[in-house]
Amino acid sequence: MKDGFSFVDEVVPGIRWDAKYATWDNFTGKPVDGYLLNRIIGTTALCAALESAHEKAASLGFGLVLWDGYRPQRAVDRFVRWSKEPDDGRTKPRHYPNIDRADMFEQGYVAVKSGHSRGSTVDLTLYHLASGELVAMGGDHDLMDSVSHHGAPGIAEAEAGNRHHLRSIMESCGFAAYEYEWWHYTLEDEPYPDTYFDFPITWSSRAA
Repeated sequence: MKDGFSFVDEVVPGIRWDAKYATWDNFTGKPVDGYLLNRIIGTTALCAALESAHEKAASLGFGLVLWDGYRPQRAVDRFVRWSKEPDDGRTKPRHYPNIDRADMFEQGYVAVKSGHSRGSTVDLTLYHLASGELVAMGGDHDLMDSVSHHGAPGIAEAEAGNRHHLRSIMESCGFAAYEYEWWHYTLEDEPYPDTYFDFPITWSSRAA
């Protein structure tokens, strides 16, 4: 493992994950460059903060499900290329129903330089410990629409409350919310604020 990074599940036993960009279940419709393993990596600082968030969530009857952590720069570069390709419409209804691919960058849903590539940003949600079911949040991961914004109108009261639970948990553990995406949080005191890493996510995850 690259110095300063860890597999989150090795630091936070019991945490759940589904690394969407290592699967076909993401807005590009296929596994993304650099994601060669369905596991979540983050800086050791991120992992420590997630351990605190995991414990805080459990005290409230919730568990955490991670969708993304460290993201290689090559994956971000792939997003840019994908945005310029002809749209076959396969993922549009679920992920960007009201905008065009190229609009994702202008509207702040995807960045040419992503905080994820610095290793201390995470995409996640909550699940109910009692049932194992995901908590209703009024929209899924990577739904690039105003309904995903914090404080979005039209969200049911219970779903807005669930977003508040997640935000409260994360902010109490040193994370800052991203206003356009209810699932996206960055460690406020991140260790590599100016470094964008590009090592692939593999079993060894050595620097490329």
